Amino acid sequence: MEVKINMNHWEDVNQTIWIETPAEFNFRVNLDYLERETNECLHDITDDTITKVIETKHKRTLISVSAPNANSLRVMILAHTNSQIPIDKRSIIHYIREWFDLDNNLIPFYEMGRQDPLLKHPIEKFYGLRNIGLPNLFEALCWGILGQQINLTYAYTLKRQFVEKFGESLEYHHQKYWIFPSFEKVASLTTKDMADIKMTTRKSEYIIGIAKLMKNKELTKEKLLTINDFKEAEKTLVNIRGIGPWTANYVLMRCLRYPTAFPIDDVGLISAIKLQMGIDRKPTKEEILNLSTNWKNWESYATFHLWRLLY
Repeated sequence: MEVKINMNHWEDVNQTIWIETPAEFNFRVNLDYLERETNECLHDITDDTITKVIETKHKRTLISVSAPNANSLRVMILAHTNSQIPIDKRSIIHYIREWFDLDNNLIPFYEMGRQDPLLKHPIEKFYGLRNIGLPNLFEALCWGILGQQINLTYAYTLKRQFVEKFGESLEYHHQKYWIFPSFEKVASLTTKDMADIKMTTRKSEYIIGIAKLMKNKELTKEKLLTINDFKEAEKTLVNIRGIGPWTANYVLMRCLRYPTAFPIDDVGLISAIKLQMGIDRKPTKEEILNLSTNWKNWESYATFHLWRLLY
């Protein structure tokens, strides 16, 4: 057994990794979020355990994540591809911490939110909820594009069609666990190849175009993370065909972890604000900006908690 303490506390016992979680984390609340949509195809939740394939350093590993106690996650390594490459447990830990945003101190958010008329209720109801991420940039961009101007249920249907047609799977105990299609594979497709998926031709063009940018290394997560300026990062994404302000902020929020990402025109956000304010009319952009004055540097978390009231 080896014990490491340099990536917050974690303990490695054979094929099981224990990761210490902060007090402001509730696995049950996050699990409820992850299982809200029965048509999700990239993870399975059974008996309060998430089973999912993750990709780290050119290796795919099937893991299960559960929380037998209140202050740690149990990550079990179930299967993997490419036996020539050793399992990199540090990368798995990094993925889990990024996925659940475990390194973010939420105490200031809660202190602010308890005094905010829009956030007080969702914070009380979903205390311990994290802005659950999409660490894979291509997946985050595709999910943002798939969700444009359609309801969430239909977006999940499109994602399943896309994943099952162009993705790969890892079989374990006679069950398939799907892996999001790689940008390398999608870059070689045409819109005709994607015709069976019930999305618009334009969305297919957008996704293929982004895949080509990533294959040519013109667009990478590493490059975006080096920008260190929210407005510049937003501008970089918006300049890509198919990515508008909403999609850019969604990716900045869920993948690149900008705390100030704020999809202010999002229909779900507006609906949640209407619900909290008890009004029937759509609040203006100026009203939303005034209401969110105290959210500075927490716009992303405020949005996620308001979304959770609806989704």
